[in-house]
Amino acid sequence: MSVEKVSHEEQTRIPAMHEEFDSSDTVRDLVAAFEDCSLPRSAWTHRAHLAVAAWYVLWYGPDAALDRVRADIQRYNAAHGVRQSPDRGYHETLTGFYMWAVRRHLREVNVDRSLAELVNGVVAALADRELPYRYYSKNRLSSWAARTAWVEPDLRPLA
Repeated sequence: MSVEKVSHEEQTRIPAMHEEFDSSDTVRDLVAAFEDCSLPRSAWTHRAHLAVAAWYVLWYGPDAALDRVRADIQRYNAAHGVRQSPDRGYHETLTGFYMWAVRRHLREVNVDRSLAELVNGVVAALADRELPYRYYSKNRLSSWAARTAWVEPDLRPLA
């Protein structure tokens, strides 16, 4: 009898792009795969970013979450060979914006729900990739300054 080696990717059930997280364990598996850098690049989607952001806000608190997610995204990118460039890699302003949006969303909902329900709510509320452009002009958000440091919105303030 032969024993097949199962990869971490196969062991970790990562929901498809538009599929909801079916359990809190599924969210934890995603976060663990992200943190140990075994999450495939193809699975590091906008949805996965939002799920990790929600986890970090809930687990580490709103003050520590941004520092933690910033460091872990940069570590994940380095582990996957994603180089920082004007149009690729870590984006400080987008990270800060989405962490603000996740914190705001979680403040407005009943947190007496399962982790999966909370994360699914965050993902549903913030799924629109155009959301940052309600606050930032495309030129400002696509600038090198915004990619490398926090830049305040130029269209409307974060409130």
